[in-house]
Amino acid sequence: MGLFGPDSITWRVHREPIVGLGGLRSFYLQALHPRAVAGVEQNSRYRQDPWGRLARTSTYVSTVIYGTTEEAERAGRRVRAIHARMTAVDRRTGERFRVDEPELLRWVHVTEVESFLTAVRRGGLRLTPAEVDGYYAEQTRAAALVGLDPATVPASGAQVEAYYEAMQPSLGLTVESAAAGLFLTVPPLPYGLGLTPVRGAAFGVSALAIGLLPPWARRLYGLPPLPGADGLTSMNSMILGRLLRTVPLPWIESPARKRAMERLGRRD
Repeated sequence: MGLFGPDSITWRVHREPIVGLGGLRSFYLQALHPRAVAGVEQNSRYRQDPWGRLARTSTYVSTVIYGTTEEAERAGRRVRAIHARMTAVDRRTGERFRVDEPELLRWVHVTEVESFLTAVRRGGLRLTPAEVDGYYAEQTRAAALVGLDPATVPASGAQVEAYYEAMQPSLGLTVESAAAGLFLTVPPLPYGLGLTPVRGAAFGVSALAIGLLPPWARRLYGLPPLPGADGLTSMNSMILGRLLRTVPLPWIESPARKRAMERLGRRD
């Protein structure tokens, strides 16, 4: 069936349409790691093709979650091969480093899965603490695909919290992370949509992703705490989650999930 399957917590989490908001949130978190953002800025063409990069990332994630084991492992091999060729320079020290260093891979993985989980829970999906831990434990299989030892990856809610606590001293707002954060907040929109009301909607989505960041991350971005902001973020996330659930699933379903459901011989 694949790395997970229809009875997994992973499938429950990623069935929620609002999970995509978690992907955007994770980019803001990843940009706070000076070496992680340097690796992206110095190797990626995301500024020239942001929507193409987003589509490729989404395809990879959906393949890992819903693809067969062979498809997921093949996607992982491609990612590892690409990362193995990349290096970047730490602007603070002048040191050249590999972008597939375990510390960087682990940061990207943890921020991604924690952001997915945060978005769907704030959007209305109810999960018990045991189910939260189950999701993180399942996702160590995805971490292995990019070259991480699963034993070194946080596998529970408590371990993720401890990991974030340990990482905070090494995080910060650099010129590159500030530029990346600004780009995420006001990205170029295709087909001239930047001159339409879509611009306001896109900015609202970015603002919601920022509101979902943990307080320590918002502080690193220099954002002051505002009374009632967390409550407003929770309310807006819940509203968005409910609205997105009204969209017919075939309209937004990924090809990988559609194929998975066909293999199972069912629809939902």
